[in-house]
Amino acid sequence: MSRQAMLDSPGTLHHVMIRGIERRRIVDDDQDRSDFVRRLGDLAATSGTPIYAWALMSNHTHILLSSGVLGLAPFMRRLLTGYAVNYNLRHRRHGHLFQNRYKSIVCDGDSYFTELARYIHLNPLRVNLVRDIRHWRIIPTAVMERSWGK
Repeated sequence: MSRQAMLDSPGTLHHVMIRGIERRRIVDDDQDRSDFVRRLGDLAATSGTPIYAWALMSNHTHILLSSGVLGLAPFMRRLLTGYAVNYNLRHRRHGHLFQNRYKSIVCDGDSYFTELARYIHLNPLRVNLVRDIRHWRIIPTAVMERSWGK
């Protein structure tokens, strides 16, 4: 069965979901987290793709972004391929890391945007990874500063 074409043009708002194959881990340690977030930040900056919210969990991730001129498919291909190759080399494994292609839902409306950003940011709390969202360690600050120039 062939894939359906995605609605995409510069400025299209997408909720992207990525899951590990067979719901396995896609992040094992701080080095993996740093690598994923650095790649996401660098690619967003070079492709002009705004990232509004994201949550990187152990076996899946959510990203709220607006398509840049590169388009969603090439953006995701670069992000996921680069990360998977590095992950497999570091952990001495072979094969697919991600389950199928990422899932993308086109978002419409300001109220939906606000609720979706809230959903993404509260995801670690919702799945009981933490009791208090203030204790969720996303990524070392130095990586964020390097990736987004904060």
